[in-house]
Amino acid sequence: MKTGTGWMIGVVLVALAGAGGYYAGTRGHAVSASALSGAGDTAAKPEKKILYYRNPMGLPDTSPTPKKDSMGMDYIAVYAAGADEDEVPANQVKISTDKVQKLGVRTEAAQLRSLEKQVRASGRIEPDERRVVAISPKFEGYVERLHVNVTGQAVGKGQPLFEVYSPELVSAQREYAIALQGVASLKDAGSQAQTGMQQLADASLLRLRNWDISDAQIKALSETGATTRTLTLRSPVSGIVMDKKALQGMRFMPGEALYQIADLSSVWVIADVFEQDIGLVKTGTQATVSINAYPGKNFTGRVTYVYPTLTAETRTVPVRVELANPGGLLKPGMFAQVELPVGAKGQVITVPLSAVIDSGTRQIVLVDQGNGRFESREVKLGARSDTYVEVLDGVNSGEPVVVAANFLIDAESNLQAALGGLGSAGPAADSTPATGSAAKAVGHKATGTVEDVDLKDGSVSMSHAPVPSLNWPAMTMEFKAANPALLQALKPGAKVDFEFVERAPGEWVITNIKK
Repeated sequence: MKTGTGWMIGVVLVALAGAGGYYAGTRGHAVSASALSGAGDTAAKPEKKILYYRNPMGLPDTSPTPKKDSMGMDYIAVYAAGADEDEVPANQVKISTDKVQKLGVRTEAAQLRSLEKQVRASGRIEPDERRVVAISPKFEGYVERLHVNVTGQAVGKGQPLFEVYSPELVSAQREYAIALQGVASLKDAGSQAQTGMQQLADASLLRLRNWDISDAQIKALSETGATTRTLTLRSPVSGIVMDKKALQGMRFMPGEALYQIADLSSVWVIADVFEQDIGLVKTGTQATVSINAYPGKNFTGRVTYVYPTLTAETRTVPVRVELANPGGLLKPGMFAQVELPVGAKGQVITVPLSAVIDSGTRQIVLVDQGNGRFESREVKLGARSDTYVEVLDGVNSGEPVVVAANFLIDAESNLQAALGGLGSAGPAADSTPATGSAAKAVGHKATGTVEDVDLKDGSVSMSHAPVPSLNWPAMTMEFKAANPALLQALKPGAKVDFEFVERAPGEWVITNIKK
């Protein structure tokens, strides 16, 4: 019995010893793993190198050492890019997922498509210059009677316009009548006398014809031999009286334009095409013309001439479109909208127009690299349509580009620092700067009191508390609103919580505000 009891006590002691050893071993292993992990973290995250310090208000001012600005705010450190997985290349930016959703970022893949474009231009209706006739007597005289006495009156070809009295005309008629009588009386005389009198009659007849006296009037003069005191001048064309200077009883001089008549069965549209589009316009192109006076009705014409001059004030080139005018609906002086289709040159790589950030000297698009990373690329652009633009270099087909909120990404992530990697000079040209804390803290929160609201300018004057993320003290300053609707309910004196970003150097924009 004692032997069995002793054996059981021995087994229990052995078991307790094994459990204690296991506990000590596992505890020692855990401590070692923790120590190793801490050591690994320390080795994996070395201290970042500070390149320089930038102005906290976004002004173009840097310093190699820490300093404060005139308002007492600390300059922000700018770090060199390291091996940390949070660091991104100099030509990329990284935005958190919640920021991407908040900004409403949308992307669209660059695609091969055929660019169809409509060149649109404003124009005006003008008479066809080849169908405008001026009535200008070639002799001196007086207006005895007007048959057409209002501007805008329609006249037919051969219709009497006015009657004139001219002493020169009466004298020329008498000379012709006498010459005809002399020819008749010398019919039996010698050939020399007949020839001289016939030459005199022909000269008188030519003088009358040079004065645009009609054949019917000359025939009546030759048959009756009676001169008339007045002469009726008729319209040489059918059309509309565009200008009337003739007044009953007035005296006119040779060459003075008394009437101007235009045939409006066909008119011109002089369209002002912008300089950048003029290279796309070709003669013979079919044009669609719309007039505000006739909504829903389109007129069709053709481009017949591109003028060789440019209007410097508007940077436009006149283009002439000819079109028929049935019913006289198109009236000179009317404004017109002209659309000229431009043929495409085949399949090309295109991106939406909204994807391009144009700085004036170069064009940038943001390519979505996934996981909140956006790469800025300089592109070369070609032809444009109303919604898309051709990319000659910089983006491949199928790559997703940002088409909405790309300017907000610029503001939210201090894109200017990322674009510096594309070749712009910086304080440290031989290194690749990243904005460090500035890039990670571009969205800032603060509380304040509304001092003044300017809805027209879309700005608000705010007296705010200190902003820790920027090391700003309490002060009063002006903010812009990302959306004017944010300011609608604000009144001076209201206490608010708001969020803001730096959209451009020194320009602070409120993205969210609530009482």
